Amino acid sequence: MANIVFIATSLDGFIADKQGKLEWLHSVPNPDNIDTGFFALMERIDGLVMGRNTLDVVLSFDCNWPYTKPVFVLSNTMTKVPSGYEDKVFLVNGELKDIIADLNAKGFNDLYIDGGVTIQNFLKQDLIDEMVITRFPILLGGGAPLFGELKQPLNFKVIKSEVVLETLVQTSYVREK
Repeated sequence: MANIVFIATSLDGFIADKQGKLEWLHSVPNPDNIDTGFFALMERIDGLVMGRNTLDVVLSFDCNWPYTKPVFVLSNTMTKVPSGYEDKVFLVNGELKDIIADLNAKGFNDLYIDGGVTIQNFLKQDLIDEMVITRFPILLGGGAPLFGELKQPLNFKVIKSEVVLETLVQTSYVREK
């Protein structure tokens, strides 16, 4: 069982710019649509856990639904899934440890954890086992940070680091407990 983060950041550690936008992710061309690990991750996981804000961002993309696995959305206020996504998106709420235990009991053992606040909350409770962070060579100077405050340090070990698309540095980490 593993809770896995797969995310891109700017050099200064932001996942969205000061306006909450993601256009900077297109600053590195990928005309041949070379996979940078997303498809391998989708093969490995059983489901995704994200916050409502991240769901709203994904729904705003001008593309087909990008996920082939169930998406569990953390929300205390959302009462129903957006129309057309009833077989793809499932609402969950409560304590993170309880949600993860319930999902694990239902056979969702390897989970992709997505969204800034969601990732920060999982880290605060030491619930992240692996992280794959792809750093873009851009300084945003502010925005939504990937990391927030922690009660104590969390040690991770680098298991792989490589340059992808000739300019992005992708580093894989595992939690050392």
